[in-house]
Amino acid sequence: MTLGVEEEYLLLDADGVPAARSTPVLAAAGRQPRMRDAELQHELLEVQVEVATPVCSELAEVEDQLEALRSALARAAQAHDCRLAPTGAAPVEPDDEHVPVTDKPRYQDMLRRAPALVEEQLINGMHVHVGVPDRATGVRVLAGVRPWLPVVLALSANSPLWRGRDSGFASFRAVHFARWPVEGPPPVFASLADYEARAEALLATGAIRDRGQLYWHARLSEHVPTVEIRVADVQLEAASAVVLAGLLRALAATALTSPSAPVAAQAPVEVLRAATWTAARSGLDGDLVDPRSGRARPAVDVVGLLLDHVRAALVDAGDDERVEEHLARLLAGGNGATRQRDALREKGLDGLLALVTL
Repeated sequence: MTLGVEEEYLLLDADGVPAARSTPVLAAAGRQPRMRDAELQHELLEVQVEVATPVCSELAEVEDQLEALRSALARAAQAHDCRLAPTGAAPVEPDDEHVPVTDKPRYQDMLRRAPALVEEQLINGMHVHVGVPDRATGVRVLAGVRPWLPVVLALSANSPLWRGRDSGFASFRAVHFARWPVEGPPPVFASLADYEARAEALLATGAIRDRGQLYWHARLSEHVPTVEIRVADVQLEAASAVVLAGLLRALAATALTSPSAPVAAQAPVEVLRAATWTAARSGLDGDLVDPRSGRARPAVDVVGLLLDHVRAALVDAGDDERVEEHLARLLAGGNGATRQRDALREKGLDGLLALVTL
C-alpha cells in the first residue's frame, strides 16, 4: 500500500510568537534546487505552511522526503527572521489578536463564516494518505481503522501548550479542532453509497462549505485514491512522523485482511469521542480506552494491543522492527507533549523553543 504524508508547521519569531511570513518563506523554499517540484503550500493562516510528500512505497522514501522538505523550509524561514516549528499548537500567544488569514477565496469564506475559529486555528496536524484501489475499499478501511485512532492520537500528542500556558491536555490541538461542525471519529458507513449520501446530507445543511470540511479523523480523499487519516498532531522530528505513517499503513492493511464487523458491532461514535478526549487529555501518561472492551486501561497495555493488532501487516511491509523500537522509546521517554513540558520546566521558554523549532 502506498503512502503520502502532509505536515503543517508554524512560523515563530525569536520570542516564539507566530510570524505571518508564509508567502516569502514558501517562495524562498521553492527556489531551492530539490524543492522546485515539491508541494509547498499555504495553510489557513499566514503564520503556517504545509508540505506534502510524493507518493511513496517505503518508509525510507517518506523519511527522505520529509527531511528534505523540513530542511528547505527551515532554511527559508531563517532567511526571513523566523523559525519553522513542527509543534501541534502555538506555545506563545500572538502579539495581535487578529492573526492574518491567507488571502485565498476558500479561506476568506471560512473567515466570514466562523471568524473566531479561523483566527484561533493556530494548530498543526499530520495527515497520512494510504493508497486504496477504489473508494469502496476505502470505506472498508475506514471501518477497520476507526476504533484505533484515539490510540494513535495519544502516541502523536504534541500540543500541550496554548497561548503561553499549559492547557492540561497532551493534544490541545485535538480539543481545539473539535469545535468545527463535522469533526472527530468517522461514523460507521454501511457502504460507499452510504458514505456519499451522508457527505451530501452534511453539505445540504449549509454548516460546511465543501467536502474539505469533513474533518473526520479518517475520510476518503476527494482528489486521489486514498484514505486520509488526520488524527495525529504534527511531530517534532521527521523520524517520528515516518513511524506513525508506517503504523497507520499497517492499520489500513490489517483492515483489508480482517473480516468486516457488522455495523451493529462497531464501536458507537459516542464511545470513540470519549476515547478521543481521554487520549487528548492524557496522551501516554494515564489510561486509554481499550477499543475492544470500551473500558479504561493503562496506556502501555492499550498500545500493546494496537501493536499486536497490526504486527502481521508490519512484518509483511518490513516495518516491524522500526515501529516496535520507536513505540518502546515513546512509552519509556514520552511523546512530544511530555518532552515539551519537560523542556519548559527544566529550561524555560528558551529551552522549549530550542526543542520545537528547526
